[in-house]
Amino acid sequence: MKRNMTLAAAVAVMTLATGAATGASAQTANDWQVARKGDWIVTGRITDVSSGADDSIFTSAGADTGLNVDVGNSTMPTLGFTYFLTDNISVEAILGATQHEIRAQGGATDVAVHETWVLPPVVTLQYRPAPEARVSPYVGAGINYMLFFDGKDQNGFTVDLEDGFGYALQAGADVALTGPWTLNVDVKKVWFDTEATVNGGALTSDVNLDPLVVSVGIGRKF
Repeated sequence: MKRNMTLAAAVAVMTLATGAATGASAQTANDWQVARKGDWIVTGRITDVSSGADDSIFTSAGADTGLNVDVGNSTMPTLGFTYFLTDNISVEAILGATQHEIRAQGGATDVAVHETWVLPPVVTLQYRPAPEARVSPYVGAGINYMLFFDGKDQNGFTVDLEDGFGYALQAGADVALTGPWTLNVDVKKVWFDTEATVNGGALTSDVNLDPLVVSVGIGRKF
């Protein structure tokens, strides 16, 4: 259900970008600027992060408890910083934090065990096949680091989450609006596993977070 909602969000933001591009095409070619080698684009976005995690929870002896991990979605503002190494190649870093509720679910059980903030900086190298087009698509690949902080245990459980590195693939587009301003639509798939230790090791789970990160925002070229 979460993946369906996130995919629907992706379709919605892509539709928004297409509509913006159609409206923008009626303007003259002189009222918008193309980012070139040495330029920056700073983008403010609204970002939805959703995880399809559904991993089993085991006892310290390795027995399956019949419970699975559920990680809630989070929608937060983020910032993207894109630097153009060449006209066609750019590097992007994103900055932002999201908050997620972690639940144990199975059978008649559905209980919150932990709530945490995640700082998931992602750095990608992007290729832009049509940098001078009004609608400039790009694809990218890179790495990320998941840092969990300000965690709050729930309902008598104690939960520790392991920080670490993952990798990401990306696709998106910048749609020139007017002057240095652009509409940005961006989708990232991040692969990251964390070890969750519950109640000092009494329960454990190898959680495949693997979030889908869908963003839409407004950028400015510098």
